[in-house]
Amino acid sequence: MITIVVDSSIPFIVGVFEPYAAVRYKLGADIVREDLVDADALVVRSRTCCDAALLEGTSVKMLATATIGTDHIDLPWCNEYGIFVQNAAGSNSGGVMNYIFSAMYGAAARKSIPLTGATMGIIGVGHVGSRVEQMARHLGFKVLLSDPPRAEDEGQVQFSTLDYLLENSDVVSLHAPLNEETRNMADSDFFDKMKLGAFFINTARGELVDDDALMAAIPKLGPVILDVWNNEPNINQTLMSMVDIATPHISGYSYHSKQRSTAAVVRSVARFFSIKELFDFFPPADVKELESIKLDLRGMTQGQVAALFQYNYPIFTDDFMFRMAPDSFESLRANYSYRREFFI
Repeated sequence: MITIVVDSSIPFIVGVFEPYAAVRYKLGADIVREDLVDADALVVRSRTCCDAALLEGTSVKMLATATIGTDHIDLPWCNEYGIFVQNAAGSNSGGVMNYIFSAMYGAAARKSIPLTGATMGIIGVGHVGSRVEQMARHLGFKVLLSDPPRAEDEGQVQFSTLDYLLENSDVVSLHAPLNEETRNMADSDFFDKMKLGAFFINTARGELVDDDALMAAIPKLGPVILDVWNNEPNINQTLMSMVDIATPHISGYSYHSKQRSTAAVVRSVARFFSIKELFDFFPPADVKELESIKLDLRGMTQGQVAALFQYNYPIFTDDFMFRMAPDSFESLRANYSYRREFFI
């Protein structure tokens, strides 16, 4: 029988592997090499740093992460030593899209900012960025896209340069993956190029942003919305006090997104170890009130859209809870009440 070590914070996963494997649960940040010496698989989230210090000398053959990003995993090392890695690509895209539009329309309502005819610039057009693009176009935004890898593969026709996007967007939403090329990409030069009064939204990775540059730019910018931070969970609380909406890395925490991410890691482990009974696993929707809902936004005013988004996701509650307990970053995430996801 195989042995699997699982981050106990992953929802819907307790009891799933037990008929087919020996399973050990532990908080992701507390997983150490000794836990993995005899393990065949490791299932984590972003709080486990999966590198040589953790994995060398263990029997781990397969690593599954219930996240889109893989910046917590040393992919070249895993590849060199034959550890198969699988992420949960696209699993939280709907939840993040919900967060962005609830936040954007909520902040616009609080500051009496009209969004009619606005241009939205999306930096990074993968699973999440594509969902944001779809909603933006549905709501009548003009859309600019910057994604150099996709532009190189698909041609430049539908993509803009980053400079053009920054200079012409009323809303800038960051969705780039974190790597050595994108780390601190949002620096003083980046913010200098943004329009006066433009929104800045980051739901990707905190390390994409130079905190000092952002703080210096805030007087020039419009609403600033941050869900991700440098040095999580020990975030820059001065920056937090300056932004319009602050949340503890929960933008993807819809009920359906969490179902999808857990399904992705379970299925990937099942396929690697040929556990046929779990090939099509999907967590049951045991809370009917949290099942996804389709919204009809046709003919609505900006105020009506804002009210509908807030009804389905009252984002200022998350902002308030975080500001009241900024040192409880991990606790707020671990005990978050998953919200219902909406789509169009």
